[in-house]
Amino acid sequence: MKKKLIFCLVVLVLCLAACQQKKDTLLIFHAGSLSIPFKNLTEEFMRVNPGVVVQTEAAGSRTCARKITELNRAADIMASADSEVIRKLMIPDHAGFCIDFAVNAMTIMYNERSRYAGEISADNWPDILLRSGVEYGHSDPDADPCGYRTILCWKLAEKYFKRPGLYTQLVDKLPRKNIRPKEVDLLALLDAGELDYIFIYRSIAEQHKGHYIALPDEINLRSPSLESLYKEVSVEISGAAPGEKIVRRGAPIIYGITIPNTVRYPELAERFVAFVIGPEGQRIMQESSLFPVISPRVDHIEALPESLKMFFTRGRDEI
Repeated sequence: MKKKLIFCLVVLVLCLAACQQKKDTLLIFHAGSLSIPFKNLTEEFMRVNPGVVVQTEAAGSRTCARKITELNRAADIMASADSEVIRKLMIPDHAGFCIDFAVNAMTIMYNERSRYAGEISADNWPDILLRSGVEYGHSDPDADPCGYRTILCWKLAEKYFKRPGLYTQLVDKLPRKNIRPKEVDLLALLDAGELDYIFIYRSIAEQHKGHYIALPDEINLRSPSLESLYKEVSVEISGAAPGEKIVRRGAPIIYGITIPNTVRYPELAERFVAFVIGPEGQRIMQESSLFPVISPRVDHIEALPESLKMFFTRGRDEI
């Protein structure tokens, strides 16, 4: 009888602990390239909000969106490496707004063991990659923005170097095995020597203290002033519905954040978004080589919670 009572008490304590954890846990889906900055953000957020637990799940941005839109996963925050993923795949059925909160750039990362590491430069990288025996890779365009941004970079490089057919050459030389679900999956292959070069965000290269090629702004998708040039190239990727295809035109790399309609703890989610776009959050982002948007944009300001409207003023909130 005594053993049975003890067993029941243990079960009760475990159930109460599980319920408490569920009550206090904020769930965030975010892009793989946000893993390090969001680790630092969530740690600081929990420090200044005692009793709150933040759980994160990293994946390609489009995969994150589909967890909500197709798999009906409940999340409190969604942060994408491409704000258009939220705008195109989630608004209006699965989210009400999207806030731009950071910018990035594309680069080519390598290490000292990469073939021709001592020769490669911003001027000759197409020739190096096309040499026999050189292995390069990128993430899946249908799952991860870094993947389709790689394709856009190749098309921009064809224009920049005035080399017709360069894009096709790069595509034809790339085996399917060198395309992985998200950009951070490529890091292990680079470290293991299976890949010589990977197309990845500059922030990741700097976070991992790796060697990288600083591509010109005409190719790297970083400069808002070159948006009209970027729009001259496009890539076809999967859409919101199975079998659907959409065209993604070139654009500056801008990260977006939203509170999905599946939010379980609205007030806590609003507090976290405010933290991210506020001074302390932006400082943490910059320490991870992600920089603030000069003119932040928020779509559908009427859907923005009152607690977040203070960050925006009429005239720059909708464009």
